[in-house]
Amino acid sequence: MPAKESDRRRLKRVLTRNSEYYFRDDVCIAVRKRATGEWLDRHPALNLRVEGGIRFADGGSIKLHPRLPEIGDWMIFDGSDLLTAQIEDIGRPPAEIGRSLTR
Repeated sequence: MPAKESDRRRLKRVLTRNSEYYFRDDVCIAVRKRATGEWLDRHPALNLRVEGGIRFADGGSIKLHPRLPEIGDWMIFDGSDLLTAQIEDIGRPPAEIGRSLTR
């Protein structure tokens, strides 16, 4: 398997209401606005490691999913107070985007 394909398998895409977050080995390497497709070069999540996800339960309690956020969570990042919108989907990026991120 070529190195590029192997690198692409290390990528993950997390969709929230407004943004697409792209990760390599749990570090955010790119963020794109869903409405316009614009890449955000100065987003505060860039180069941060995802710490996990939190979920607000009925009654106001908070449940933490360390390390791997799940659909329905709000994503949190290591060393930051950044909190994303609720996660709508988690998966691999489309092949075209994945290839562009491994160049």
